[in-house]
Amino acid sequence: MDIRNIAIIAHVDHGKTTLVDQLLKQSGSFRDNQHVAERAMDSNDLERERGITILAKCTSVVWKDTRINIIDTPGHADFGGEVERILSMVDGAVVLVDSAEGALPQTKFVVGKALARGLKPIVVVNKIDRGDARPDEVHNEIFDLFAALGANDEQLDFPMLYASGRQGWADTEIDGPRKDLSPLFDLILRHVPPPHVKKDAPFAMVATILENDNFLGRVLTGRVEQGTAKMNMPVHVLRPDGSVVETGRLTKLLSFRGLDRVPVEEVEAGDIVAVAGLSEATIPETIASPEVKEPLPSTPVDPPTLSMTFRLNDGPLGGREGKKVTSRQIRDRLFKETEGNIAIRVSESPESEAFEVAGRGELQLGVLIEQMRREGFELTIGRPRVLFRTNEETGEREEPFEEVLIDVDEPYSGVVVEKMALRKGIMQDMQPSGGGKVRLSFLIPSRGLIGYHGEFLTDTRGSGIMNRLFHGYQPYVGPIAGRRNGSLISSEDGATTQYSLFSLQDRGTLFVDAGEKVYVGMIIGEHSRENDLEVNPIREKKLTNIRAAGKDEALLLIPPRKMNLEQAIAYIEDDELVEVTPSAVRIRKRYLDPHERKKRERSGAVD
Repeated sequence: MDIRNIAIIAHVDHGKTTLVDQLLKQSGSFRDNQHVAERAMDSNDLERERGITILAKCTSVVWKDTRINIIDTPGHADFGGEVERILSMVDGAVVLVDSAEGALPQTKFVVGKALARGLKPIVVVNKIDRGDARPDEVHNEIFDLFAALGANDEQLDFPMLYASGRQGWADTEIDGPRKDLSPLFDLILRHVPPPHVKKDAPFAMVATILENDNFLGRVLTGRVEQGTAKMNMPVHVLRPDGSVVETGRLTKLLSFRGLDRVPVEEVEAGDIVAVAGLSEATIPETIASPEVKEPLPSTPVDPPTLSMTFRLNDGPLGGREGKKVTSRQIRDRLFKETEGNIAIRVSESPESEAFEVAGRGELQLGVLIEQMRREGFELTIGRPRVLFRTNEETGEREEPFEEVLIDVDEPYSGVVVEKMALRKGIMQDMQPSGGGKVRLSFLIPSRGLIGYHGEFLTDTRGSGIMNRLFHGYQPYVGPIAGRRNGSLISSEDGATTQYSLFSLQDRGTLFVDAGEKVYVGMIIGEHSRENDLEVNPIREKKLTNIRAAGKDEALLLIPPRKMNLEQAIAYIEDDELVEVTPSAVRIRKRYLDPHERKKRERSGAVD
């Protein structure tokens, strides 16, 4: 059977996963009576809740006697490590672009990687049924983007389709018959070349995706680059430097059929397969027949730009809400994550019982923390820090910069420009984007964006959209002003009372409700002034035997500001931590004892 391997790449929320759902349905991969969840490829709970793809996934459909292996890729640049590896498995890419939003930063990130690998893209302008669709302008934007990314003449001469993934049609003309997705299937068969592989050479493949299965153990997915893989055949695993990791047998071969992985006896070069039976092999090592002595080339991954400290939860409530609370359990889980996620690096911290975890961005590390808390872990997390480097030629200190694209209503553009300037952002472009909106483009240090997203949503009344993309390292730009307000810190252990919180409302914005557990050193709100203030949130009303008129009316509390995990991590300062447990996210001072805090402040030490 002929094979085509393609990746579907796009900016987050431009409709990749919905389109894959329709491709599966229309190719006959599902039975007529089979119930399939919406966005079937987003199988992870976090992916369903957030409406984003976090892990790349394989599926496969058959069209006109050709097997089309489709890889649904993440759209967030934070998960770029996934995308870069995936592109080494495919021979073509379907670039999906929203007909109204056009080419956004993550589109640029993934397309740049695809063009650099020499893939010839197919462009699909999706959501053509939107009221604010502007397909002709978007077509020009894509052409300009490809040219700016150094596409060759063959890549610039890309075929284009108009589509609605939700309605399940694609067409070469905007006002075509709009029947089904067969124009897209046919175009993939015509435009994407079959895999260029050596069928007669000994078996070899690069491990591209790693997962752990309760029954099969380590399952490694990749494309067979040469030869044929057979059940129970002996193999060895080679590191990129050529050294042998382990020898073993392929106890299970799994091929993709629709959403399922089906056991098969053998797989030929060019197909994508999952293998089991190896205990130590990981990404991006080569699994090959024993006669193969040289590893296959693998794609280097961009380095991490952000780091956080993961610590033991040593607060007064530690160990009450989670099952996994020791530093050894945290260490094992973090190092297990690095096996399958090569964009994350873990190292021992100089602090006792703490680990430095470096990744691509706040979202990627936030997803890891959220997964851990759902698995029963308790942690405390330090403020995100960017990873600086020294330029080898000039000796200058350099820091990561990001390209930020902001769509905002015109009345709010002034405050956004002002806030970005305070955070050392340099405006690159400002254009009206229709409908009373303005599109702003900035270059800004990654440090300047830590903690800004919540403030941005407040400034734009929730209507602004911010997209960011790693741009590269540039010279250090000096200190950046942080949060201006101090904290309201609990001076007592116990449960908060309505009476006490009512009297504290004038001091600032509260983060807790009545009846919540608090402890000494826990941050229960944001002070209205710049200094920290210790307060007693558990004070109760003193009762007397005299009834006074007007004293017993109900005390109305302003609803507290509840932060999710990402907001809390973005909010904290260097001397603060986020306490994460399966049932709560709290903010606290690093040193809970007020005397210890004062001593540290006097000595000027945060750590």
